[in-house]
This record gives sequence, structure tokens and C-alpha cells, in this order.
Amino acid sequence: MAFGVERLLSRRNLLTKAAASAGVLAVGLPNRALGATRDPNIMPVSDIASLAVLRNYRAGRASSWDRTGGNNDFVPETKAGEVITLADLKGPGQITHMWVAVNPTPDTSPDYLKQIVLRGYWDGEENPSLESPLGDFFGLTLGSFFTYQSALTNVTPVYSMNCYFPMPFNKSARLTVVNEGPVKVDNYYFNIDYVSFDQPLEGTGYFHAQYRQEAPCRGWAKDWKTEYDPEINDKKNLDGRDNYVILEAEGQGHFLGVTHGVLQNQDEWFGEGDEMIFIDDSPSPVINGTGTEDYYNGAWDFRGPNGKTQTYSYPHIGAPFIENGEKVGGRYCLYRWHLEGPIPFRRNIRVTIEHGHANHRSDNFYTVAYWYQAEPHRKFPPLAQVNDRVPRVIAVGGPGLSIPK
Repeated sequence: MAFGVERLLSRRNLLTKAAASAGVLAVGLPNRALGATRDPNIMPVSDIASLAVLRNYRAGRASSWDRTGGNNDFVPETKAGEVITLADLKGPGQITHMWVAVNPTPDTSPDYLKQIVLRGYWDGEENPSLESPLGDFFGLTLGSFFTYQSALTNVTPVYSMNCYFPMPFNKSARLTVVNEGPVKVDNYYFNIDYVSFDQPLEGTGYFHAQYRQEAPCRGWAKDWKTEYDPEINDKKNLDGRDNYVILEAEGQGHFLGVTHGVLQNQDEWFGEGDEMIFIDDSPSPVINGTGTEDYYNGAWDFRGPNGKTQTYSYPHIGAPFIENGEKVGGRYCLYRWHLEGPIPFRRNIRVTIEHGHANHRSDNFYTVAYWYQAEPHRKFPPLAQVNDRVPRVIAVGGPGLSIPK
């Protein structure tokens, strides 16, 4: 019997350690947020190993429900420039889930996923820690709907978008959307689920998400036939100069992942570019990749055994949308979550990726970087103008159709 109890306790300790390891995304909780049988300093809000542990936090929701008790459970139409507050919360607490659905009507702009901007502010900060076009934040990086499933984001039929990033705050949390498009947007539906704590959070990183784009990327090869021309294939890039920048952050934190949209302006395979991640003032990459499809954990142009391009969406990795691949106008939506080990930095981080081998290509890139860090954060660069965010093929030379300027 004693041996059985000893084994049980050993197993419980192992599960506790496993839960802490599984909770790399999560934040430290204040005392008594979980039952007294677990150390609140290492346990996340939820993970499989701790589901049976009784919680002491309070659950809440900010939503678009009809305050009259009727069935109009939405915020009505918004005019251009009008701001809607999705949540205005007091801390300490943590947002655990966001569900947003916008009802497109015949009058709605077809580009509304790029025109509506989502912003998030923690603890009364003036500059947002989250800033992205609405669709891009949920992985719809080319402004069109498709369904997919990942560990942190998903899109379901019809027009609904979800995310599960822990978003902790001590004093306050405010989420807003603004319509930057030229026409009204009808009927916002949303649920923002959160939990409230009795005590402040300690040692916690704040959630950040930042949109960037280059349309087009600044490729150096203007008149070329194939990416395997010696002039291109033998080009060297060791310092990441002119790479596409996914993220530049200062402070202490860890990089969580990226959603990435590509619109091809040139024929052939766009993805010979390697990821190159510079950490804590390193002059050369601390992490260096082998190709764009490899970073997203696919291989050989995302082609399957039959030689045809194949989409996929798994918990940590995905290429859930591919259309007209390797041709002018080809469209790719990709994502990568570093849940197996977020990439830490103590002073700064610069996450980059080549656009073609040694940056020879001039395709359009659209990304959202996701990370956690201690505040204050580096102020985000201004968003691209609303019309420039809409993906369009651009004449850049190189192989492919001649696109009029």
C-alpha cells in the first residue's frame, strides 16, 4: 500500500511538472487562483493535466448580447472611422478566448477583413500592444475567408473567427475595432471570455501582436528566368540584410509565432527564403532556417506524393490556403506556433525571413507576429494605409506575365 501511495505521489509530481511545461504560453497566476494543491506560480489557467483542479478565479464575458433581452445580439452598423469597444475590463485578470463574426451584406466592402483594425491595450497604456487588420490577426492574411484549425486560432463556417491566446492584465484591458474602410460595416458579433483574479499577477509577460507588410518586397533580381540561375543560386546572405522583418522587439520576452500571407508577383517557387532570427544584439542569426516551406514544417513546395500542392492545418503549423501556386497571382496563407518552445530574448529580438533565396524575389508579404514581453514595449511602426493593405499583383519584372503598371 505504501508503495502504491508513493507511486501515486510521484505520478502527481510528474503531472505537475508536465503541466508547467505544457503551459509555456500561460502566465503565472496569483495565489488561490487554483486549488491549494498546486503551486500558483507555475500553473497556467488551463491545461490537460490540471483540469480536475478546482479553480478559484471568477469567469466573465464581454459580448454583443442584446441588452433589452431581445435577439439583436450584435453591435449595429459602423460608419467609416467609427470605433467599437469590444471589451473594457478591470484587473487583475486574463482574456482567455475571443470570438468575432462580422455579417457581410451586399453593401459591405469586399476588403473589410483588411479595413477593420483590431487593437488591444493593457494596464492603461497609450500605445497598443495588439494592432492588426481583423482578418490578419486570425490568420486570414490575404483578406479572404477559408476555414482552418490550429492550436491558437481558427476560422469556422460561416464568417466566424476565434483565438485562444492568454492575454493577462493587472489594471485594465481594452479591445477595440475601427472601420477604416470607405463604407459602413454591418453587425459585429463578439464574445470576449476572461477570468478575474483576487491578487495581481507577478512575473507576467504581456501579449503582443503586430501587423507588418511589404508590397512588394525589395528583390534585387529584375531580369531572371529561373531561381536556379547561378547569379541567384550562388548569392550569399549571412547577415540578413534586406530580409523581410516579421518582428523587432526590445525588452525581455519570448516570440510565439507568426501568420504569413504571400501574393506572388513573379512565377516559380517563392519559398527559397530562410528564416533568420537575431537575439540579444547577435550580429549573425542565432536561428537559421533552410527554406520558407521548411519553417512552416512542410517540404518541397508543399507538394504531396502526387506532385500536386496540398494544404494542411495542424495545431502548431499550417499552410491552410494555397491558390494558383508558383504563378503570378499565387496566394499562400501560412502559420507557425512555437508552442514546443517559444523563442526567448533578454534584450531584443529581430525575426526575419528572406523573400526568395538571398532576397532576389519581389512578392508581397503580409504578416502578424505574436509574442509576450515585459512592458514597456517598442512603439509599433504606423500601419500601412488602408488601400495599400489590400493584396494586389504588382509589376516587378522577372518571370511571369507582364502586369500593366
